[in-house]
Amino acid sequence: MTIVEEATDAHLLRFPEGFRWGASTASYQIEGAAQADGRSPSIWDTFARTPGMVFGGHTGDVACDHYNRFADDVGLMDDLGLRTYRFSVAWPRIKPDGGGPVNPRGLDFYDRLVDALLARGIEPMATLYHWDLPQVLEDRGGWTSRDTAFAFAELAAATVARLGDRVPTWTTLNEPWCSAFLGYASGAHAPGRRDPRAAFEAAHHLLLAHGAGVAALRAGGAREVALTLNLTRVTPQDPTDPHDRAAATVIDGLQNRIFLDPVFKGGYPEDMRALFDRFGAGGVIKDGDLATIAAPIDLLGVNYYQPAVVAAQVGAPANPNYPGSEGISYPAQDTPVTAMDWPVDPTGLGDLLVRLSVDYPGTPLIVTENGASYVDTVVDGRVSDPARIGYLDGHVRAVHDAIRRGADMRGYIAWSLLDNFEWAYGYDKRFGLVYVDYATQARLPRNSALWFREVIRRNGLTP
Repeated sequence: MTIVEEATDAHLLRFPEGFRWGASTASYQIEGAAQADGRSPSIWDTFARTPGMVFGGHTGDVACDHYNRFADDVGLMDDLGLRTYRFSVAWPRIKPDGGGPVNPRGLDFYDRLVDALLARGIEPMATLYHWDLPQVLEDRGGWTSRDTAFAFAELAAATVARLGDRVPTWTTLNEPWCSAFLGYASGAHAPGRRDPRAAFEAAHHLLLAHGAGVAALRAGGAREVALTLNLTRVTPQDPTDPHDRAAATVIDGLQNRIFLDPVFKGGYPEDMRALFDRFGAGGVIKDGDLATIAAPIDLLGVNYYQPAVVAAQVGAPANPNYPGSEGISYPAQDTPVTAMDWPVDPTGLGDLLVRLSVDYPGTPLIVTENGASYVDTVVDGRVSDPARIGYLDGHVRAVHDAIRRGADMRGYIAWSLLDNFEWAYGYDKRFGLVYVDYATQARLPRNSALWFREVIRRNGLTP
């Protein structure tokens, strides 16, 4: 018997022809080679070296050494049946000064990676920004500076000019919510600032960067342009309580609508615009910005990990990640949790995808990250991870159900290919389909990777 019990084709829950199956990574989390070939420091290099900010004082200096081992990693992707690989480029490799001249050695690496993928029949999906802003740009204001948005557009133009003939799908930003609110409001992520005004300024300039990046990618001949947001289903603890419903509206605005509405509806929702003004950031929104941000895209990437349940609670302080969320609490959910203490509820993904299809129609959707961290070990040369298989199985089924309910789904990209540097958690949390022994850099596919290979092979799930 294999990891997945055999089933006849007639009984499979099939996905549409051409549905994309793959896995995701991010440059700082896997590449290592932090000082190689002209790369400059990023905000994450600086943040990781700041005492107390990252678990165990870990850094991404070596990570998974993917910079030197990419050919073997691409071979591993092929062995696992992956047909799409979503990776990000490192801004500090390509433009070490943030703007200015291109570093050809930085782009050379991605040239080699893309060619290796294509030689194995794996479609490259490139993300231009997955959080590793050059430190020199942060020193000039980072995402609170309008100039950073236009420096990003220059990065987009330079990268698509080099790789656009071979990379069909381009994503501008990964999870701008994290960059803005974890980076500038709570300080949990790089650059570690704690200033609500800066967070709203960063949110707008990230969206402006996205819009300017779309224009640069279109001008460079990109075939498919996308944006990836980390979104969630937000529900009130008591749906009949108007105060709980109001609390859910606030968090939905700060997590979801603050990025969705400008891109797909041409403006910020009124409640979020009021928060810009409350925190003194309204002035960053200039004439013409919203038209730039609302440039049409071909695909919306959805990163989903957990649902949110909220309740009204008089006197509760604002969550540092959500400026303006006073009077809101986050009750425990009656579900299993991952090693991150994140609740597991696949229905949240299905409901989210359907909601996006209804509220923001016309743009196809793709799950660009979905996965879970669990504690497991190597035993007799294998890594058994039934909880991760259960997590992935439930969420893939939720995607299938969303298709049945009318969502235009184009693919499912798991997070992550490899165990890696998990941001502020360092190497303490493992999300990989593939186990990485950081001491030796040996790779070992978990049972979940073998399960996923069967799903891809069949383009479907057993009922």
